This record gives sequence, C-alpha cells and structure tokens, in this order.
Amino acid sequence: MAKKKQNFKDMGEVELKKELATLRESLRTIHFKSEGSRSKNVKESATMKKQIARILTELNKNNKK
Repeated sequence: MAKKKQNFKDMGEVELKKELATLRESLRTIHFKSEGSRSKNVKESATMKKQIARILTELNKNNKK
C-alpha cells in the first residue's frame, strides 16, 4: 500500500518548522538504531531526507516572497 505524499504548500511556516523538527529527530533515531542492526525498511531514511528537502524548499520560497 503506497503512502500519499503530504502537501507542504498548504502548511504555514510554524507547521512546516514543527514537521521539519520531527522528521529530523526521527531520521536521527533511525541512523542510530541502524548502527547495531539491519533495518527492515531500507527506503525509510531516503524518503525522510526527501521530505526534509521538500519542507526546506517551501520555507525558502516563503522567505523570498
């Protein structure tokens, strides 16, 4: 079952920053968890990195306006 992408364009700046903080924290925990053992979901960290990049893109667009 495929997950639906979040629409970051509709979110406000405060919501984007909160989402960014939670994604960065979960990415950090995945990195440290995977040090000792193999991860079952290999693509999980890559998708989180892409979501972080999407959020940062939206924040930079809003700052330039």
